[in-house]
Amino acid sequence: MSMSTGPSPLLEAAEAVRSGRVSSEELVTQALKRLEEVEGDVGAFLSVQGRAAVDTARSIDRKVAEGCKETLALPLLGVPMGVKDNLCTAGVPTTAASRILEGYRPSYDASAVSKLKLAGGIALGKTNMDEYGMGSTTETSAFQVTRNPRNIDHAPGGSSGGSAAAVAAGVVTGALGTDTGGSVRQPASWCGVVGLKPTYGRLSRKGLIAYASSTDCIGPIASSVADCAALLGAVAGEDRAGDSTALQQPVPDYTALLKESAASGGSRPLEGIKMGVIREALVERVQPDVAAAVKEAIDTMASLGAEVTEVSLPSLPEQCAAYYVTALSEASANLARFDGIRYGLHDQYEGDVYIQQ
Repeated sequence: MSMSTGPSPLLEAAEAVRSGRVSSEELVTQALKRLEEVEGDVGAFLSVQGRAAVDTARSIDRKVAEGCKETLALPLLGVPMGVKDNLCTAGVPTTAASRILEGYRPSYDASAVSKLKLAGGIALGKTNMDEYGMGSTTETSAFQVTRNPRNIDHAPGGSSGGSAAAVAAGVVTGALGTDTGGSVRQPASWCGVVGLKPTYGRLSRKGLIAYASSTDCIGPIASSVADCAALLGAVAGEDRAGDSTALQQPVPDYTALLKESAASGGSRPLEGIKMGVIREALVERVQPDVAAAVKEAIDTMASLGAEVTEVSLPSLPEQCAAYYVTALSEASANLARFDGIRYGLHDQYEGDVYIQQ
């Protein structure tokens, strides 16, 4: 992974629309054509809003032609995007890949989706996922299985496998996913794209169908570090009215920081950065080609100036069990709202007598 800013398909597409070299409608039409070509094999999308996307693109093109300064300044100007199906989208099916929510059409956009649109991005469709985010292969969707576009005999990872596959297949240049215990980072890795789980609260969770609320995060998936940074910068930020846990700190200009780092660092932009490599993570249950790829990435980081240090996490084998204690207890509480069932024992108080049910 290089700290250079290119190639950056998302940013390049937005700049092409801004300069008039290509229209937003052309980008959307190309994305829909590519989707039609690969969707039968990949299965990345649960729904596609093609007509609405074209209409939005035409509106953007009109404003660009008029020289509207506000429109021309938008960072994601006219670029089609994927949105994971556990993020609410106004008037558009939002199922979290579950039959429980089949037919549900929210009356509002999730804050991250709203910011995506305000930044000029166009929601092309809702991407497949493991049901309610509970899975790591995108094979537990109630509607379809998503396959890895790099090799359709393999899984794309999960639970944001649809978003990662849509980017890897070249349908969209960026997509929103969600990460509770790896659900952005892992499918991005499996599909050979870039995924980031931001700091908790960096993005508002309003409109996100919850899994485990103490670790749920919305995160960007793109084909380059620069594009991931641009997408994160567009959708991050406070949300005082919608999510009290969203950070009320200014959002850095991640794109400018990347350019500054590339310009000042020369051939060694990671100089002064320390990177820990977990010893136990590369010892057991790791396929040789995966270990080789990780080693190559470590060597690349070192060549770019990073100080690589081996660290030990002896309790690593217990981490998964600890995660599930938290995640599944929170999930049971969150899922209870959908059908009225309550998990565990509940006490009712009647006068001087407690009745355990």
